[in-house]
Amino acid sequence: MSHINIHTESGVRIITLDRADKFNSFVRQMALDFQSALDDAAVDPGVRCILITGSGKAFCAGQDLAEATNPNGIGLTRIVSEHYNPVIQKIRQMPKPVIAAVNGVAAGAGANIALCCDIVIAAESASFIQAFSKIGLIPDSGGTYTLPRLIGLQRASALMMTGDKVSAADALSMGMIYKVFADETFMSQAMALATQMAAMPTYGLALTKQALNRTFENTLTDQLALEDHLQTLAGSSDDYREGTEAFLQKRKPLFKGH
Repeated sequence: MSHINIHTESGVRIITLDRADKFNSFVRQMALDFQSALDDAAVDPGVRCILITGSGKAFCAGQDLAEATNPNGIGLTRIVSEHYNPVIQKIRQMPKPVIAAVNGVAAGAGANIALCCDIVIAAESASFIQAFSKIGLIPDSGGTYTLPRLIGLQRASALMMTGDKVSAADALSMGMIYKVFADETFMSQAMALATQMAAMPTYGLALTKQALNRTFENTLTDQLALEDHLQTLAGSSDDYREGTEAFLQKRKPLFKGH
């Protein structure tokens, strides 16, 4: 694949954005290959968790502006609709947990791809930038949906309009991300978390994700009904039977994701 590296270890599909000389900024083929990598991970029974990270010093600097401004290129409308919107939808619809391991700067679409993942962790030296305002654009890749829900409308508005850089520590304190780890141990900590998630009852986690995807649009009554439906599905799963049997037998469960 073009600038997308894929590796599987202990049930974890590691997808690495690999265009380090350009801070892992996206060009068209890279974006399409990223979509294909997500599709493959979704249907591969050997994959139980997805870990997205970047090579070199950056996680992802968003869109390669040379491509976006090319007068003979496809233009911003198609870049957003064909590159980034499908990526966000695939991550949110992924029936497996998706972890963003933000190893360095995450800017523009790169920041918003990270923030749409189920769990976001960052290295101490990482940072997040809603860089769109610097060049007269609006945040895309779901940013105007995700960020206000994570940190509130006032903070999201300020960060999007100023384009201020947010350190990993500040992102953690404002609830933007889950955890921060020292640079030296970051990838080992990321793999430990991903391996932990891969060993969990991933069918139940997928149902949890479905509930979370609806929580901001449903009324309380609607959400209770959805929980009732999804809990019925979870309670009929092999993972539920294995989990309860293992608990009663005081042994470690062996979940299979169905």
